Amino acid sequence: MFRRTFWFTTGVAAGVWATTKVNRKLRQLTPESLAAQAADRAVEAGHRLKEFALDVKAGMARRETELNDALGLEPRDQDQNRELPGPRRPTELGTKYPYNRNEDH
Repeated sequence: MFRRTFWFTTGVAAGVWATTKVNRKLRQLTPESLAAQAADRAVEAGHRLKEFALDVKAGMARRETELNDALGLEPRDQDQNRELPGPRRPTELGTKYPYNRNEDH
């Protein structure tokens, strides 16, 4: 009698445990949950990319300082924000169209 009670209780406990596990997994696989997980991972990836970009920028500045010291150049003023030149206009190139697509064929 004790064995039957033991195995019955063990079976009930295993069934409850399995049902709980399956329900959790099903909740994780709903479209809303998957979308939230994807959004969280995208945000984490964005943070990692930002940290990487900042590390690269700091390394570039450090290396530029090392090269300037090695070459005896004056350090560039960091507060001076130089703007890059804008795109060249076709009139600046001397032709109406800067590139002829048929030229390669």
